[in-house]
Amino acid sequence: MTTKYAIIIPDGAADEPIERFGNKTVLEAAETPNMDKISTLGRQGIVRTVPIDMEPGSDVAQMSLLGYDPLRYYSGRAPIEAEARNIKLSATDWVFRCNLITIADGKMADHSAGHISTKEAGTLIEELQSRLGDNQLCFYTGVSYRHLAVFKERDFDVQTYPPHDYIGKPIEKILPRGKGSEILIDLMARSQQLFRNHDINQVRYDLGENQVSSIWLWGQGKRAQMDSFEKKFGIRGAAITAVDLVRGLSKLIGFDLIEVPGATGFIDTNYQGKASAAIEALHKYDLVFVHIEAPDEASHEGNAELKKKAIEQIDKYIVGPVFEALQNYKSWRILIAPDHPTPVRNCAHSSEPVPFAMAGDNIKSVLPLTFSEANAAKSGLKINNGFEIMEYFLKS
Repeated sequence: MTTKYAIIIPDGAADEPIERFGNKTVLEAAETPNMDKISTLGRQGIVRTVPIDMEPGSDVAQMSLLGYDPLRYYSGRAPIEAEARNIKLSATDWVFRCNLITIADGKMADHSAGHISTKEAGTLIEELQSRLGDNQLCFYTGVSYRHLAVFKERDFDVQTYPPHDYIGKPIEKILPRGKGSEILIDLMARSQQLFRNHDINQVRYDLGENQVSSIWLWGQGKRAQMDSFEKKFGIRGAAITAVDLVRGLSKLIGFDLIEVPGATGFIDTNYQGKASAAIEALHKYDLVFVHIEAPDEASHEGNAELKKKAIEQIDKYIVGPVFEALQNYKSWRILIAPDHPTPVRNCAHSSEPVPFAMAGDNIKSVLPLTFSEANAAKSGLKINNGFEIMEYFLKS
């Protein structure tokens, strides 16, 4: 008998107690009857998705949730996204994530330049390539503010900083450091000159939107390689996501990608469309992996109400319908887990363990409490090596 599996990832949903919610976390304050039902019928616990001494990026955390040890497989964020973009890298190429950002008063004001549209961003990236690119540097357009830069015949040994974790911090304190950093800093400075009086920024200014001040280079690495999920676990999977990071990871492990019209990677994403696609995918695949970026983006904006709304939308329009559809199969399991916490307080990722809840065949209720960080910690179920959660979910 084939078991059907669904994994739903509300990115960055875990948080800290917030005074405006009566010292509840956003997850506790949100109305999440479907997540609560899963946690009371089944089990909840906590899992450390970010190994100690690694940065709490979504790349590391998502890799863990997919069942892969970041200490073995991690090569940097940008190489994963290059896979999503079908960018062929040689063994010696270096690829960097290239954000479009807003700088104000010498500080990181916005890691996304007001969630700039892909159409506007594409024009800017094309101009960057025309003005600054050459046979050793190529810029590639991604989605919204998320793009890539590939360097050939360069040698880097640099420390870079993810802009979304340094909102409000002085730029000069988080510039790249180390061998080759002068190349990156020079490119960022030249992009600022190029963007300063650009027509797109003039329009954005007139509309009261954040302007694009600069590119920001980070998340560097060389070509990524990972083992097949089907060979590793004996299960055929598919992924639904709006962001290149999860697309890239999915391609690297052999998942099929299911595109959903209107999926944006933000609060306005097509929640119902993702659920419908997941339900349809369960007919064909053993496992469907659904990622929703909205709670994380709301956290980076420091907007607790927006984060609460995103979590409630996920529960109502994705978790509920997928949970109901699974029960039409003779054998099924479902897992809900944020990849990492993103506290609204500081708008940045953190590396603390995250709560998870799972239900389905042969998963017995131990502590029938609603889904939250505190209740998950009470359960006594703790997975210290995050990549082991997949084995536990599939086979325990």
